Amino acid sequence: MKHYTSIHDIDDINSWIAEAKALKQDPLKHTALGKDKTIGLLFFNSSLRTRLSTQKAALNLGMNPIVMNVSGDAWGIEFGDGTVMDGNTAEHIKEAAAVVSQYCDIIAVRAFPTLTDKAKDESEQVLKSFVKYASVPIVNMESATGHPLQGLTDALTISEHAKVAKPKVVLSWAPHVKTLPHAVANSFVQAMQKMDVEFVITHPEGYDLNPEITGDTPVIYNQEEAFANADFVYTKNWSSYSDYGKILSEDPNWMITKEKLGNAKFMHCLPVRRNVVVEDAVLDSDSSLVIQQANNRTYAAQVVLKKLLEANK
Repeated sequence: MKHYTSIHDIDDINSWIAEAKALKQDPLKHTALGKDKTIGLLFFNSSLRTRLSTQKAALNLGMNPIVMNVSGDAWGIEFGDGTVMDGNTAEHIKEAAAVVSQYCDIIAVRAFPTLTDKAKDESEQVLKSFVKYASVPIVNMESATGHPLQGLTDALTISEHAKVAKPKVVLSWAPHVKTLPHAVANSFVQAMQKMDVEFVITHPEGYDLNPEITGDTPVIYNQEEAFANADFVYTKNWSSYSDYGKILSEDPNWMITKEKLGNAKFMHCLPVRRNVVVEDAVLDSDSSLVIQQANNRTYAAQVVLKKLLEANK
């Protein structure tokens, strides 16, 4: 594996989950693997769990992490080819990626979408530019269209807490006060498509995700119908894909409640808006797995970094 930029970079999700579970039992077993290796974590956008868990994963493997908030601490980076750089950008990605590659053995990048220009967002300009111009492996810490570290985390969490061989998993849209991207939902869909689960998506009309990603996954526009006999309910808000980046509904009736959840386990990537996305009674109950998910972020990142280090010895 040269890079980890998408869930599709996982060849066998069950073996990756098994390896993550083993790392969770003995996180420091492979500290020699990353000795004298450096990972650069480049954040074009804010982060809490991704930042800390990826640093911890690197430290568990013996690596030295360097963290930079690119938008505030670095020169403005130009990504366009042939651009006359007489504006606000002072450094081109060709030089930036090449230079950072000399300092770091792995580069991890977090860069959100515009949510105004679908073509630009789907081109994954920032992420793909690092892949193109860097000479070391690239890790996606959330891009315009995907969050594969979170998707692997979610698969690990479901595997740990499933009570039946083929659990029913529901991805549910919920209301939010802000316009949010599709990255987490996209990667969760792709992860579930690799697992042996009964998987359905539920959301109001107009909130269908990219059909190239959802494929033949069933979509049910009635939330309570979708929740019937669910073992896991994964909740996330996203803006419209067809009417790109727009909020078409703020229906509070789509908020997750204890009554709707029934016997299912509740999952969310965090941060989550209490009593907007989900009521307190769910988050503060034994039904919630959000803290366990957050803990698993370290081991999902660690298995990714371990595989990259092993492949690039």
